[in-house]
Amino acid sequence: MTDAFSLDPRLAADTHPVGDLALCSVLLMDDARFPWLILVPRRPNLSELTDLTPEEARLAFEEIRIAVGVVQSLARPDKVNVAALGNVVSQLHIHVVARFRSDPAWPGPVWGVGEPKPYPPHARAALLERAAALFVAA
Repeated sequence: MTDAFSLDPRLAADTHPVGDLALCSVLLMDDARFPWLILVPRRPNLSELTDLTPEEARLAFEEIRIAVGVVQSLARPDKVNVAALGNVVSQLHIHVVARFRSDPAWPGPVWGVGEPKPYPPHARAALLERAAALFVAA
């Protein structure tokens, strides 16, 4: 039942599509300071993880696990943060953020720290291609 699904315009404005998994669309947050993927279940009217069916929840967790592995391969971070907040964008989406002891927000959260730094087009294209290939290989 994906017919009524549409991506929140704020997510669409801040991200670039990597591809689709069985349940979730995978997006790259356009902020080069933090290698950051977002998973969005392609189901309408979801705002909480508990809105997923039990089977969808199992699938979402598996896709989160895969996304963490992709972020680790892409960025070799000190830590990967996973969060589903929804305070600004209520549509259910899961952040998978590479964190480094040297990043500008460490050890606090990435939200609200400085101004986003968009990827240069060539770097973004290369990162999207590499991330998509890692998801295919996972």
